[in-house]
Amino acid sequence: MIKRTHTCGEITLKNIDSKVNLNGWIAKTRDLGGLIFIDLRDRYGKTQIVFNEKTNKDI
Repeated sequence: MIKRTHTCGEITLKNIDSKVNLNGWIAKTRDLGGLIFIDLRDRYGKTQIVFNEKTNKDI
């Protein structure tokens, strides 16, 4: 497992477009026709991850 650099509770607008490593579980996913939203949770909070299908086909 990759060591996390932040907790979900620490992520702010300053982290947009930055590379961070988070650990947690997926609480909810939504696919809005190519735009995918994932709610990632850990014991410290929740972070929403947004990407499109073309970003990474392995996800």
